[in-house]
Amino acid sequence: MNYLEALQKRYSVKKFDSTKKVDSEVLTRILQAGKLSASSLGLQPYRLLIIESTEMKQKLISAYHNPSQISTCSHLVVLISKKNIDERYVDGYFRHISEVREVGIESLSLFRKNIDGYTQNPNQQAIESWAEKQSYIVLGNLMFAAALEQVDTCPMEGFKKKEIEEILEIDTDKEGVTVTLALGYRAEDDAFQHLKKVRKPEEKLFKFI
Repeated sequence: MNYLEALQKRYSVKKFDSTKKVDSEVLTRILQAGKLSASSLGLQPYRLLIIESTEMKQKLISAYHNPSQISTCSHLVVLISKKNIDERYVDGYFRHISEVREVGIESLSLFRKNIDGYTQNPNQQAIESWAEKQSYIVLGNLMFAAALEQVDTCPMEGFKKKEIEEILEIDTDKEGVTVTLALGYRAEDDAFQHLKKVRKPEEKLFKFI
């Protein structure tokens, strides 16, 4: 299956087959695609919680406006973005670059200066918005990789943010839940899989200049 066929087959599943689980090796490859996502400044201002236990999924059901996907999916990926980028986080990032690329930290001083100039922005709301946008890049990669693996998905924003953060014990002074992604395999009786995909015609979507 090529990538256009995979995307044509993809839709936001409304009901998964609860008897089918995503194989651990397949899940690992999908998560690796998320890890390899582009990230502004390379900072990856997010982390992912992968919910696989039935007990935890049951706890989260009440936090969703449409709980059918949560109650039937194989895994739920919760993308959590940072609310600020402090010096300690940036220090860790540069130590990691130094180790992976086997270069001295001093050789990265100009890059560090550029990052500090952005992350020390006193406008915390701007930093939060930036971090959330980075999380959505990860979301897109996860969905694309899943489609290529023939794993179904449903991106979900319809949740009670405060409730889900309390259940997952998120330190909301430092980070917040941005978006979630249900993974699994479509149920045979999910009628939405038979609907034709509706998208803007190319002449209304693309303009070459």
